[in-house]
Amino acid sequence: MGFSRWYNRNLNRVWGFVEDRTAMRRWALRPQPEFSFKPSYWTGAFVINAFLYQVVSGALLLLYYEPSTATNATYLACGQTAGALASAPAAWCSTYYIIHSVPMGELLLSTHLYGAYAMIFLMFVHFYRGYYLGVYKAPREFSWMVGTLLMLLTLGMGFTGYLLPYTQISVNATNVGIVLAIRLPTVGPLLAPFILSDGTSQGLLSRMFDAHVLLIPLGLAALLYAHIALFESHGIAPPATSDPLQRRRFTDREGKGQVPFMPQILLYIGKWGLLYTGVLFGIAALWPWNLPTYEGNLAVTPGVTEPDWYFLWLFKMVDFYGVTPVLAVGISTVLIVFVLFLPFLDRSKRTHPRDRPLFIWLGTSMLGFFVVMTVWGGETPGVQILPMLVAETLGPIFLVNAVAIGLFHWRYVRSYRRRLAARTGTLPGVYARPTAAPAAVAAAEARSRD
Repeated sequence: MGFSRWYNRNLNRVWGFVEDRTAMRRWALRPQPEFSFKPSYWTGAFVINAFLYQVVSGALLLLYYEPSTATNATYLACGQTAGALASAPAAWCSTYYIIHSVPMGELLLSTHLYGAYAMIFLMFVHFYRGYYLGVYKAPREFSWMVGTLLMLLTLGMGFTGYLLPYTQISVNATNVGIVLAIRLPTVGPLLAPFILSDGTSQGLLSRMFDAHVLLIPLGLAALLYAHIALFESHGIAPPATSDPLQRRRFTDREGKGQVPFMPQILLYIGKWGLLYTGVLFGIAALWPWNLPTYEGNLAVTPGVTEPDWYFLWLFKMVDFYGVTPVLAVGISTVLIVFVLFLPFLDRSKRTHPRDRPLFIWLGTSMLGFFVVMTVWGGETPGVQILPMLVAETLGPIFLVNAVAIGLFHWRYVRSYRRRLAARTGTLPGVYARPTAAPAAVAAAEARSRD
C-alpha cells in the first residue's frame, strides 16, 4: 500500500512536469470517477485495443500479401515446384508464403485472424453490457447509434477480410453473401456494381481488398472519433438505477474521486491491452491457423459452404423451409433498425434491467437466438430445416425467457410496492411512520408508476 502511494505520487509529479511543458491537458480526455476502474466499465476500451492490434498486424501483412487471382507468380510465392500448385492464385500463394517463408509469419497471420474474432466477440460483449444497463438512454442516444454503426462496419471488415486468402471455402461463402445482398429489393441492384466491379473474380477480390484495407477502416476511424467525442462530452455512464430522477451524466466537479485520463487511465487501459496481446499470441502459438485449399483446386472434394461464426446464424436462416434469401436479409435488417433506434423505442426513464422487462426479454431472446443459430449452423450447414423443427428448437428460447423475466419482474414489483408502502407509513414495517400525508403517498405512488 505504501509503495502504491509512493508510485502514484511520483508519477503525478513527473506527469505534471510533462503537462506543463506540452500543454497536454488541453487535448487529453476528461477525468473519470474512481468507481469506474473495473473491467466491466471499460469494455469499449478493450474493443479499441483489439482494433489497434488489427491495424498493426494488418499493415505488416500488407507487406507480403498480393491481391491477385493470377497464377503467374505461383512458383516464387508458394516456394514449390511449378507443377505442384500451378493453378493456385497469387492471393492464396502470398498467404501460403506468409505462413511458410516469412519469419514469424504464421504467428502474425494467426493473431490477425484470431484478433478479428476477438474484436467481434468483445464488440458483442460491449453491446450487450450497454443494452442491459440501459446506457443508451438520454443523453447518450447518439453515442449508442454511432456505436451501432461501428458494430456494422466491424462485421463488414470481417466479411471483406474473409475472402482475401482466396480459399475455396472463403470464395463460396463470399459468393453466397453477395447473392443475399444483391437480392434485396431496390437496394440490391444499386449495390451490385460497387461489389461485383466488372464481374470477374479479380474485380471482386480487388473490391473486397480495397474495402478491407481502406474504405471500411476510414469509416471506422471517423465513427470511432465521433464515439470518443461523445464519450468525452457525457463521461462514463453511472451505474444502472431504478430512480427516474437520477441524472445519467457526470460533471468534472462531481465528487472528489476524479482520476485524470493521462497517465492513470491510459496506463490502466494499456495494461489490459498488453494482457490481451499476450493471450492472443499464446492462443495463436498453441493453435495456429491452417490454410485451406485454394480456390479451383479440382484435386480436393469441395466442402460445404460455411462462413465465419459471426455470420452462421444468417446463413442457417436460409436453410429454413420457406425462408428465401430476401426474407432472411429482411429479418436481419429489421433487427439492425431495432438496435439502431432503440434509444427512441425504450422511453422509460429508468435504467435498471428489472424496470425494463419487455426490452430485457427482447435482448435476451435475441442473444439466445444468435447462440442457438450459430451452433446449429456450425453443426448442420446447408441442411434444410422443416417448420416444426424450427418451432421446437427456437420456441422454447422465447417462451422460457418470457416466463423467467415475467416472474422476476412480478416478484420485484411486489417487493418494491411493499417497501414503498412501508416508507410512506401505509404498511407496518421497519420504515413505518406514525402518520403519512395523503399527498406524500400519492406522490410516491406516482413515482412508482413512472
